[in-house]
Order: sequence, then C-alpha cells, then structure tokens
Amino acid sequence: MAKRSEKPGKKEAGIKNPPRMKNFEERLEKLEELGELIRQTDVPLDEALRAFEEGIRIARTLEKDLEKVESRIELLLNETEAPDTESPELELFDGED
Repeated sequence: MAKRSEKPGKKEAGIKNPPRMKNFEERLEKLEELGELIRQTDVPLDEALRAFEEGIRIARTLEKDLEKVESRIELLLNETEAPDTESPELELFDGED
C-alpha cells in the first residue's frame, strides 16, 4: 500500500491519522470537524478534498451503525413478551401471605 508522503515540518490543519475511532459519538464529532474544515475559505483544495473523502467514509460507517440500531429497535418493538404457547407465570399471586 502506498504511503502518502508529507513534507517535513508541514502539518495539515485538521487532517490527522488518529487511532481508529470506535464509538459513534467520536466519529460524528470528527465528521462535524471535517465539515467545518471544508467550509473554511482558506483551506487548499487538495486538503479540502481529502477531508471530504474522509468525511464520506465516516458518514457511511455512521449510516451502517444507525441501520443496525434501527433494526435492533424494530426487533425489540416487534417481539412478543411471551409466546402464545406459554402460560403466564403467576407466582406472585399464589396467596402465600
């Protein structure tokens, strides 16, 4: 895999290779930061394009995560509490006072 070469001493504003972002909130925050970076008028076009590409990758992972969460919520909402074949447990009402 080709490694991107950087000029020594020159640091690109806002573009870093942080450790892999694991949670949803961290990735969403990074996406917002990239959006802000792209909107700056003094950002060179190549840097803005890299930020945009990274933002698209992050947005896709966020979308997949949201789809997974949505599926889980649908499953939870559609689950029945007790299957029809089971009789309800009424141990609390046995009259053992």
